[in-house]
Amino acid sequence: MTSTHTVLAVVLSLVFLPLGLAKIAAVPFMRQAAAHLGMSPGRYRVIGALEVAGATGLLLGLALAPLGVAAAGGLAVLMAAAATVHLRHGDPLTQALPAAVLALTSVAYVGAAITTG
Repeated sequence: MTSTHTVLAVVLSLVFLPLGLAKIAAVPFMRQAAAHLGMSPGRYRVIGALEVAGATGLLLGLALAPLGVAAAGGLAVLMAAAATVHLRHGDPLTQALPAAVLALTSVAYVGAAITTG
C-alpha cells in the first residue's frame, strides 16, 4: 500500500460517505436531486447505500488491497453512470463534471493499485 492509495482512499471515502448517508436519509437536498433526475427516493437510497458500501470498501482496502480495488472500480462505474444520467437529462456539463471527476479519481486509485501490486 502506497501513500497514493491511502490518500485516494481517504479522500474518496470522505466524499462518498456523507453523500451516501444523505441519500439514505433522504435529506431534502437529495430528495430534490432525485426528483430532478426523475428517480424515486427508494432508488436514490439504493445509490446512497452503494456509495456507503464503496466508501467502506475503500477504507477496508487499506488492509486488504483487492477489496479497495473492487470498491474503487464499483464507484467508478457508479459515477460514470451518474455523469451519463445528468447529461442525458439535459443538465449542463458543469453538473455532470463532479461525477466524472470522482469516476476518474476512482480509476486513478485502481491504476495505482495495479501498478504497485
